[in-house]
Amino acid sequence: MEDLIRRSCLVWLLSYCSTMAFAHHGKGGVISYVYLGAGSTAGTSQYKVVIQHYVNCERISDEPSQVYLGVFDGASSSLVTTVTITQTSKTEVTKQSFSPCISPDPTVCYYLVLYTTTLTLTDNTGGYVLAEQDCCRADEIVNISNPSSTGFTNVNTIPGVINGVVYRNNSSPTLVFRDTAVICYNAPFTIDFGATDADGDVLSYSFCSAKGTGSSSRQPNPPSSPPYADVTYASGYSGSTPLGSGVTIDATTGLISGTAPGTPGDYAITVCIAEYRNGVLIGSTKKEVLVTVANCSLSAATLKTAYVNCDNYTFTFSNENSAQTITSYYWDFGVPGITTDTSTLATPAYTYADTGTYTLKLKVSNSTGCTDSTTSPVKVYPGFTPAFTVTGSCYQSPFLFTDATYAKYGTVDSWSWNFGESSSASNTSVVQDPTHQYASANTYTVTLNVGTSKGCSGSISKAVTANDKPLITLPFTDTLICSIDSLPLIAEASGSGASYSWSPAYNIINAGSANPIVYPKDTTVYTVTVTQNGCVGTDSITVNVLDFITVSLPADTTMCLSDSIQLRPVSYALKYAWSPGTALSDSTIKYPNAAPSGDITYLVTANLGKCQDKASIHVKVFPYPKAYAGVDTTICWGSTAQLTGTTDADRYTWSPDSSLLNSSSLRPVADPLITTPYLLTVQNAQGCLKPVQDTVVVTVIPKVVVFAGNDTAVVAGEPLQLHAVSTDSALVSYTWTPGDWLDNAFIYNPVATITSDAVDSIVYLATAVTPQGCTGSDALTVKVYKTGPTIFMANAFTPDGDGHNDLFRPILVGIARLNFFRVYNRWGQLVYSTTEAEKGWDGLLRGMKQESGTYVYMVQGVDYLGRAHFKKGTFILIR
Repeated sequence: MEDLIRRSCLVWLLSYCSTMAFAHHGKGGVISYVYLGAGSTAGTSQYKVVIQHYVNCERISDEPSQVYLGVFDGASSSLVTTVTITQTSKTEVTKQSFSPCISPDPTVCYYLVLYTTTLTLTDNTGGYVLAEQDCCRADEIVNISNPSSTGFTNVNTIPGVINGVVYRNNSSPTLVFRDTAVICYNAPFTIDFGATDADGDVLSYSFCSAKGTGSSSRQPNPPSSPPYADVTYASGYSGSTPLGSGVTIDATTGLISGTAPGTPGDYAITVCIAEYRNGVLIGSTKKEVLVTVANCSLSAATLKTAYVNCDNYTFTFSNENSAQTITSYYWDFGVPGITTDTSTLATPAYTYADTGTYTLKLKVSNSTGCTDSTTSPVKVYPGFTPAFTVTGSCYQSPFLFTDATYAKYGTVDSWSWNFGESSSASNTSVVQDPTHQYASANTYTVTLNVGTSKGCSGSISKAVTANDKPLITLPFTDTLICSIDSLPLIAEASGSGASYSWSPAYNIINAGSANPIVYPKDTTVYTVTVTQNGCVGTDSITVNVLDFITVSLPADTTMCLSDSIQLRPVSYALKYAWSPGTALSDSTIKYPNAAPSGDITYLVTANLGKCQDKASIHVKVFPYPKAYAGVDTTICWGSTAQLTGTTDADRYTWSPDSSLLNSSSLRPVADPLITTPYLLTVQNAQGCLKPVQDTVVVTVIPKVVVFAGNDTAVVAGEPLQLHAVSTDSALVSYTWTPGDWLDNAFIYNPVATITSDAVDSIVYLATAVTPQGCTGSDALTVKVYKTGPTIFMANAFTPDGDGHNDLFRPILVGIARLNFFRVYNRWGQLVYSTTEAEKGWDGLLRGMKQESGTYVYMVQGVDYLGRAHFKKGTFILIR
């Protein structure tokens, strides 16, 4: 048993290794065919079939000598036959020369291997699917997940009969072999996948998913039946973006262009070439190529394949090559007859003076000596707007799509429609105004890519809803008529070919039309059934019936002159007429606005068909009451103001009333402390009931604060400078009382010289007056000493916080300025210092109480005659 297991494993390993030995050589492939005419047997057609393989040079020995072509019925996917095709030729393709702007030169070498045969096939309706498979891919393909376990399938289709038209006499597009493009990572490149068609069919190119195979055989014989599953792409890649979002394919030319991925390695690219004949998709050829993104850098001039501006005349150009070694640029924007259309900027902008097609030229040089130039057409044709319209509503009938693109220059000459139904074989079209029938009810996103003969291109997408029933439009679903009237019903289905049927058949004329006439005598619900191309839908209209109509208006009313009111009748009527139309916003609507200038009576006539009723309302107009709050006034702080309001209204109020005396009077007294606006509101008890307001402002001059100075002392006969200050900078005058011994009692800074020996002290009062007459006062006491100017010092103090003798400070007599006052402890440390006359020491040093004992003071001041006075001594701090 152990030996059996060992031998089984050995067989599996050899089979696996054999498979792997052949699995790494292919670079891609394609199947093409040419219609040769009718076969020798009646009811048959003959085709030349060519299978192309692209094989790495180092793997050409692994290429098989024969392949197996499976032929399947296009309708049933059943196998018709398997054909063994022997290798016809192999041609080595090696790129020998490279641009000096590429570094280093990559290796480009592979073989084109052909397998050719002739097939004779029975004419059928569904056509045929041609397929050839290989079990495996190379181990390292950047954009495919698990490539070594993912096979590939080359596939093509031969059409049969489509919509009653025979297309089997078709040849697939002829693919031109141009697969020697050099692709450097992160560099711009182009690959021409363009093909020609012998039948003159319109070709449309697109990226599509590579097809895999679930077979473990090296070459499945026969190949598996269609349909074939898509391979699984690595993150960041897909069938539509095989080289990432920076690489696209031109749907018209098949030119692949863009910037290569940043990761060197092999990438699988698959292009599907759709064939359209007279707007009908008849076939699709799939070509798969394994391209190598080389580890090289490109330093050269690279432009887009074309520059088209269909919006304005201005372009901004840049070198599509991102190499960092480029040192100079020279642009020629291609305007004939001038030499000023050039630039040496890296990214110039240029505005063309006129429409047309110009040839743009770029020449670049780099630091390593590479010089390169290139050209590209520039097409300036502004005035291009893609647009289309859609007609249709039900999925069971075709929708008509009509191109409505606007092109000011040239003609619209290419259309590519995608109807948003990927599962449909007719999901795309290239005719101008196609039709498409959806398979089920849903909302689909339809996209039109459109181009012009001038090179303009663009796209537009719309959401198109395919309903499961006709789209019925009713102008109303609930209405009202009088029992003696008739009423036309209206129904409209989107699209053509609709038939209508109304029920019940009660008092109805033309019940089989879209617009019947009904005349019910009682409320009736009429239902319309619309049949359109097999779709059926219904909707209904409720017709409410009244035997008579009434209209009523509110009671007579009043309003204020210059205002408006809305007249609001109560009625089921559908038509109204007001008279007179004086001062009405509209005399034919149900709820008009009225703004009469005097008393008036309005009459409304209400109609529901032939039923009618009338009503009236009298509107009495009163003027607004008058309100006058009086003239604005100004008062001093602490004073009052008499307000004098007048009105002709029945009621009035003042606000705010917190600072008013007798606020219920038209003449209250105001005593505000700050400037206050007082609002007088008046209102009538009848007539015009809206309130009217007026405002009077009482401006309050702030309280005048005066400071005459600190109490002081002076020596008899010595001058004393007084100095009053006020918070009001607009004061006009000061007065000092009494005026005795002052040099001027009417200035803010008089000098007092007290010469009387009989005066021990005197109190001076300083009064300031504002421009408005508001006053403020302050007093100071002057002690008069009979000695000369001196400084008195105590011999002890007790800083215990009792309010008595808590500070040790100098007493200045006749001293105008204190130069300094200093206190030292027994060790000569300065514990206090000041130059302010009223301050003193509190017994603290840096917030800490000093101990009891003897301290030294020094003090110096200057008297009013400029003489210095100095004292020095000791004192005792007592705690």
